[in-house]
Amino acid sequence: MVYEIDAHAKVNLALDVLKKRQDGYHEIRSIMQEISLCDKLIFKEIKTGFKLHTNNKNLPVDKSNLVYRAYEKMAQIANTNVGVEVEIIKNIPLSAGLAGGSTNAAATLLMLNEIWKLDLPLEKLMQIGEELGSDVAFCLVGGTKLAEGKGEKLKEVKPFKNKHILLVNPGFEISTPYVYSKIKIDNKRIDIEGLIKAIEADDLFSVANKLENKMEEVVFKEFPIIRDIKDYMLKNGAIGALMSGSGASVFAIYEDVEKLEYTKVKMEKIYPYCFHTLTV
Repeated sequence: MVYEIDAHAKVNLALDVLKKRQDGYHEIRSIMQEISLCDKLIFKEIKTGFKLHTNNKNLPVDKSNLVYRAYEKMAQIANTNVGVEVEIIKNIPLSAGLAGGSTNAAATLLMLNEIWKLDLPLEKLMQIGEELGSDVAFCLVGGTKLAEGKGEKLKEVKPFKNKHILLVNPGFEISTPYVYSKIKIDNKRIDIEGLIKAIEADDLFSVANKLENKMEEVVFKEFPIIRDIKDYMLKNGAIGALMSGSGASVFAIYEDVEKLEYTKVKMEKIYPYCFHTLTV
């Protein structure tokens, strides 16, 4: 049997960094938003063992890949000798602030739960996901969520669906741990509550005005091209723009789809990854 599943990317509509925790992680508050940009994972049962393939030569297929680690955890629970072969058709740029690795891991947990008929509840899958990475729990449920703790504590927010997003990535990777190591923690908080109210009112312009990411200051200083991408979008019809996560991706909200497409065509001549995507 062959099984397929889409693994959706996410953007952070807001990302506040509150403090460094004793476990080495940082305490955050973020509004995470699923988008339609996705990878596709294809699963095949094989006699034994685990095989991982991908169309992206820069993506490791050893145990450093979260899909591999997700398989190991699920195989241990299933206590099965049945092997699995996974092909990742990668569309999401690597190390891009879009949860590409985490969403692949989440898709693997969901699919192996189905293939092996484990019937694990979502809460259990989220616990397993938390051991793999901070964004995996969100990727299991998607939609629009307030994420707290390391990012694994999720609260429902009214869905912010079908909004047009231009997503641009300059084609290089940024290390999330490195960006966290450079952040200066202060007492100035992002207006997360105001953003939630704007989402609940479905007020696109208010949402766009409240996009904010504490990591931008660090990343813009070291990688000014990312600020340039954001500024270009804002000068070309975007009503709001923000770096997602620790970068290097920048997304912009557009009310006018023609302006989005016009800007996309211009930016495609400069940057390797440009996507017209939707919030999910």
